[in-house]
Amino acid sequence: MNVLFIYPKFPDTFWSFTYALKFIHKKAAFPPLGLLTVAAMLPDEFNRRLVDVNVDDLTADDLSWADVAFIGGMAIQRASAKQIITRCQAAGLKVISGGPLFTAEPDAFEDVDHLVLDEAELTLPSFLEDLKSGTLKKIYRASDFCDLAGTPPPSWELINMKKYASMSIQFSRGCPFNCDFCNVTALFGHRPRLKSVQQVIAELDRLYDRGWRGDIFFVDDNFIGNKRYLKARLLPALIEWRQDKKGCIFFTEASINLADDAELMDLMVKAGFDSVFIGIESPNDDSLAECQKVQNKNRDLMNDVKILQRAGLQVQGGFIVGFDSDTASTFQQLIDFIQKSGIVTAMVGLLQAPPGTKLFDRLKKDKRLLGKMISGDNVDGTTNINPKMGLDQLMNGYRLIMAHIYSPRHYYRRVKVFLKEFGYSKVDTHMDIQRFLAFFRSSIRLGILGKERFHYWYLMTWTLVRKPRLLPLAVTLAIYGHHFRKICEAHIL
Repeated sequence: MNVLFIYPKFPDTFWSFTYALKFIHKKAAFPPLGLLTVAAMLPDEFNRRLVDVNVDDLTADDLSWADVAFIGGMAIQRASAKQIITRCQAAGLKVISGGPLFTAEPDAFEDVDHLVLDEAELTLPSFLEDLKSGTLKKIYRASDFCDLAGTPPPSWELINMKKYASMSIQFSRGCPFNCDFCNVTALFGHRPRLKSVQQVIAELDRLYDRGWRGDIFFVDDNFIGNKRYLKARLLPALIEWRQDKKGCIFFTEASINLADDAELMDLMVKAGFDSVFIGIESPNDDSLAECQKVQNKNRDLMNDVKILQRAGLQVQGGFIVGFDSDTASTFQQLIDFIQKSGIVTAMVGLLQAPPGTKLFDRLKKDKRLLGKMISGDNVDGTTNINPKMGLDQLMNGYRLIMAHIYSPRHYYRRVKVFLKEFGYSKVDTHMDIQRFLAFFRSSIRLGILGKERFHYWYLMTWTLVRKPRLLPLAVTLAIYGHHFRKICEAHIL
C-alpha cells in the first residue's frame, strides 16, 4: 500500500518566520515532526512518501501514486487541511487524519474517512490491525497516555532537510502545571513522560549522520518538567555528545522556575542550549492568579529573565492580554516590562479559550464565548471570548503594545538591552557561511532599503565595538524584527 503523508500549510504568522527565512533561503522554519514519527511507526510493507506543502507543491503525481492519505496538523493549519482533504477525496483517496487539530475538533471533520486521534503510539496499532482485517472504524481514541519508550525515531529520509531552518526532536510530553488557558495537559497530561537518553542520542545521531549542523528544537511543552532526570542523565549525555559534534545548537520551551536552578541552567548551556521560550503571560499577579499560572506568581519576573540571560539563555517570552483582571494600565505595564527585560522575541496575544481547557468550560458556562473557532495563531489579534473590559478597548490596547514594541526604534533598543546582559561567552557564535550571507542580505534589505536603516547600522556598529562575538546574533535578531513588523502590519496594525 502506498501511503502519502501530507502536512498542511502554515499561514504567515509570528512563528512562521516567513519573511526572515528569505534571508537564509529556507522554505520553512520546522519540519513536520509528528508525521515523520507516525511514518516511522508503519510496517515495512507500506511505501511512504511525505509532502510538506510549506516547502513543496502537492502534485497530481503524488495523489495518483497514493492509495491513502495521512493528514496531520495543528489548529493554525485548519484552512489548508480542509482544502487538502477535499482535494484528496476528489482524487479518490481515503483520508486518515490525526494530530492536535483533529483530536481537539473531531466534529469539524465529519468528511474525513478515519480519525486516528490522541497519541498515535496507542491508536495507530488498532487502526492498522483493523485495516488488515477490513473492519475499519470511523474514530480511534485512547483512554490513557503512552509510554514514550516505544516511540521510534522520525523517518528523516522522507524530507529534504536543506529546505528547513531548524530540525526538531522530542524528549518529553506533558506538563506538571495546569494553566487554565492551555490545552497541553488535556492532550498530553500532567505527568511528564520521557524518552530514554539512548533514544534521544540515537535521534540526534541520525540527524547528524544525515548532515545536519544547525539548530535543533526540543519541542517539549516544558523541557524541565523532570529536573532530576535532566541533571542526572540527559544533559550530561548531551554535553558528551557535543564534544565531537560541531554546529548543533539547541533551543526549547520551559517554565520560569528554571531561573531558580543555577546548576540546571549551567548544564543546559554546556549542553548546547542558547535560548528558551517561557510563558510569562503577565507581570500582574492578579492576572496570573486568575489563569492559575501559579509558577509565575509572587516572583520578580524581571530579575528571573535577567538571570537566564546572564547564564547564556536568550529568553523568548509569551504574553497575554485580555484577562478579567487586566485594566487600562495593563497595556503600558506590559510594554515597560518587555522593553526593560530585553525580551527581543516577545509574543503578545489576546486571551483565547481553546476547546478542552478549563477556561473554555468556564466561559462557556458564563456564556462569554463568541461562538467561533480559535485561529490557532496567538498573535493575529483575534479572540473567541467576550473580554470583561470590552473588545474595543482590548483591541486598541493590543494595537498600542504591538505598534510600540515592534517599531524599529523600540525593537532595536530592546535588542541592545538584551545583548548587554547576554552571557555570550558560553555560546557558539561563530560567523559561518549561512550567517555571513544573512548579514550581507540584511545589510542591503534592512541597512540600505529598509526604513530602519539608521537603527540597523547603529546596532551593528555598537555590537562590533562592544560585543563583536555577538554580531551573528545581532544580525539574526534584526532579521527577526523585520519579520515581526511585517506580521504586525499585515494582521494587527
